[in-house]
Amino acid sequence: MARTRILYVEDNAANLALVRKVLEHAGAYEVVGCMTGEEGFTSAQADPPALILLDLDLPGIDGFELARRLRAEPVLAAIPMVAISASVMKQERDQAIAAGCVHFIEKPFDIGELRAVVEQVLRNAAT
Repeated sequence: MARTRILYVEDNAANLALVRKVLEHAGAYEVVGCMTGEEGFTSAQADPPALILLDLDLPGIDGFELARRLRAEPVLAAIPMVAISASVMKQERDQAIAAGCVHFIEKPFDIGELRAVVEQVLRNAAT
């Protein structure tokens, strides 16, 4: 069975490794990591994933701008995006949703919540 491809744009290698370990553990997902918004955009264009996990505080173009750019691309516009951020300010949460994210997960995140959100968002995207 093919694994569902998830793109995680995250500049912290430890966070990227943790999410990869958590989501790839059961074998259903393949997590592709990018460290900058520019790399994430290029990767999404080259091989569109089923889901994009997005840190908001990135070097170069930040997560908000990346989300807006992804939404502006017809081929990528329908891919669900989930923001994962240490910023718990309501304004940033609202900005992430306005930029096109369908969900917001606070860091440090609960592993069970991360798995549940990923499954729910992918289920909703398939319907």
